[in-house]
Amino acid sequence: MESTAPEGGTGDPGGVPDVFDPRIYAEGVPHARFRLLRDRAPVARQAEPGVLGWPEGPGFWAVTRHADVVRVLKDSAAYSSYLGATQIRDPDPADLPFIRRMMLNQDPPGHGRLRRLVSRAFTPGRIARFTSTARERARRLLADAIDTGGPGGTVDLVRTVTDDYALLNLTDLLGVPASDRGLLLTWTERVIAYQDPDQPPVLDERGVPVNPRSPARLAEMFAYAQELAAHKRARPADDVMSVLAASELADAELEMFFFLLTVAGNDTVRSAAPGGLLALAEHPGEQARWWRGEVGTGTAVDELLRFHPPVLSFRRTAARDTELAGQAIRRGDKVVVFHASANHDERVFPDPHRLDLGRNPNPHVSFGDGPHVCLGAHFARLQLHILYEELRLACDGVELAGPPRRLVSHFVNGLKSLPVRLREPSAPRR
Repeated sequence: MESTAPEGGTGDPGGVPDVFDPRIYAEGVPHARFRLLRDRAPVARQAEPGVLGWPEGPGFWAVTRHADVVRVLKDSAAYSSYLGATQIRDPDPADLPFIRRMMLNQDPPGHGRLRRLVSRAFTPGRIARFTSTARERARRLLADAIDTGGPGGTVDLVRTVTDDYALLNLTDLLGVPASDRGLLLTWTERVIAYQDPDQPPVLDERGVPVNPRSPARLAEMFAYAQELAAHKRARPADDVMSVLAASELADAELEMFFFLLTVAGNDTVRSAAPGGLLALAEHPGEQARWWRGEVGTGTAVDELLRFHPPVLSFRRTAARDTELAGQAIRRGDKVVVFHASANHDERVFPDPHRLDLGRNPNPHVSFGDGPHVCLGAHFARLQLHILYEELRLACDGVELAGPPRRLVSHFVNGLKSLPVRLREPSAPRR
């Protein structure tokens, strides 16, 4: 079981399989569809029908092979983040100037200026000082989860461990007061889970679904960012918001950075952590290797990230007429790279559907590539490293106790619940 490719329908009646519909991903990453695209049409035209209350779009090119994904991510001159932003759905044209203020939606050289300013906040020393706090938090959350489930009992690791772990780590790094941390979770869910039926839609005055990233829908978050920045200027501390508040960022740039760090910084680990734990539960042989200490934490974390990337896709827009994998791309076309497909490309990863916690080399693209490679990748890896190590110390293994519930999204590879049994340790491990 552990070395076979996932089965399942391809949605392919003889044509190009659909990898756009967000509802597909509620059943898991559509690996069979991606495999067909990689083999038959590595740069394939996808329709963009209206689903989940959203209007029909013009369609896009789906890029599924590792080499082509890397090429698109590295070539910002040909494939722009600025022209149409980075989500598959086109933003409202009136919102586009606002959205372009965010570093994620800029191209060099403007992107580089903002990245250099913010990178000053992510110093190795600041990240290292955070380690002991994160370890104690993981230890406490896991102990509480074990107490909640009881001997042989069932516990939802998303609800009891990984959601709080990701959120509280981020708010510590940002310097958000404990009393305000629930706000960040609310804002994150509103932005990330807007395609999911369990998340109430964000509606305009006419009752029509609207983009939760529009300026009007983010006003509350931006006002909070300015209040927090003013507080940090008056009482600076050793946190990211103190650094940003003292920088030469314009007010609008600071607001967009707060948005980016709140949403991306939270949801990267919030998606990756339970996804990695699910992979361990589904692959008992590799789980046993990890528990016996036969593989290093670094390679294990990267393989779990490869297997379950937190982000499924990112969009670029062709800045000029070009060609990709023999396919002509016209200026203005939407080009969408699929990280989950690239991470399972047989041309790069031998036996890609086999979880191998010792896999090396492992050039996955779960944190992207090129100028937009994830700024917080080191911070995310550190959190995952700590959580998986503390899990190994807290129990003797993890078993699925029911099917996980997945987020309805073609963007975030999220889990809404992960019911498991944590096996009691046979002997003290500390």
